[in-house]
Amino acid sequence: MKIYEHKYEDLGWICGIDEVGRGPLAGPVVAGAVILPRDSKILYLNDSKQLTAKKRDELYDVIMREAVAVGIGYASPARIDEINILQATYEAMREAISKLEPAPDILLNDAVTIPEVTIPQVPIIKGDAKSISIGAASIIAKVTRDRLMVEYDQILPEYGFASNKGYGSAEHIAALKKYGPSPIHRRSFIHNFIEE
Repeated sequence: MKIYEHKYEDLGWICGIDEVGRGPLAGPVVAGAVILPRDSKILYLNDSKQLTAKKRDELYDVIMREAVAVGIGYASPARIDEINILQATYEAMREAISKLEPAPDILLNDAVTIPEVTIPQVPIIKGDAKSISIGAASIIAKVTRDRLMVEYDQILPEYGFASNKGYGSAEHIAALKKYGPSPIHRRSFIHNFIEE
């Protein structure tokens, strides 16, 4: 998991970047950017999808405590509808990078090259399972987004956001048809399920 960190360590601060929430029908897309200490000893860092929710929560706290810098970026459902999910994802990633102090010298990205970024980038296919920096970023993004969806669930309980996190489960789609879209639904994603 540290191959890429060792490969680029001479360049300075290495930042892993990943996003969560491209596919859901509701909620924002969230990007995480993490610079780990060079000698990071954090165990179990992996693609957030490979970890239990409990393990992700534990690792979130460890990463927040031990990372050199953590940046989080968001793109709202309205923004996703306005500029499309891919561009919104890039925007969230740029926001996450902009919050890092110190600024990174190289970016390790999960499979994408982010436009309008001047820092050198290395896109890595399945990067969240190959780089501890990207794995850490995926955990930060996932935990941040999941907690947000649990908060939305308290305001909009009929959609089951605490359990489905905005993804298109059968219950979620049934609620969408019954109650119509909430303010956090992505209009461009749900037109197949409801009649405007």
